[in-house]
Amino acid sequence: MPSINKEEFKILLVEDDTFVKDLYVRTLTKRGYQVLIAEDGEAGLEVLRENLDKVGLVLLDIMMPKKNGIDALKDMAAEGMTEKTTVVLLTNLGQESIIKEAFNIGAKGYMLKARLLPREIADQIDEFFETGVFPANDRNGL
Repeated sequence: MPSINKEEFKILLVEDDTFVKDLYVRTLTKRGYQVLIAEDGEAGLEVLRENLDKVGLVLLDIMMPKKNGIDALKDMAAEGMTEKTTVVLLTNLGQESIIKEAFNIGAKGYMLKARLLPREIADQIDEFFETGVFPANDRNGL
């Protein structure tokens, strides 16, 4: 898969924790990324619907109010969005069964927040935008 232009495409961060959200937005914008944010799965779906042609990567938390990440991912897949952008779980929930379910639905990667520093997450995102493929998931400890 060809590289993805990070100046052309944006990252959608779907995260309900304000501290975590601010930390990742700050880290990613320092790397030159444009970041859209949503505070729950419902808002994430709406932002993605409005910006699908501009979003190159969705970072999706699992445990959120209103609509959790798995349900939001199911809706994204049902609407064909997972064919047009890459969805990666960014979560503290490392249960293998949930991660396998997410991959079966259409997620292309996962990162466990508790095991990776923000700069390490940004490094993996850099690699994704350079190669068009999300880094090997076994690096993340599952």
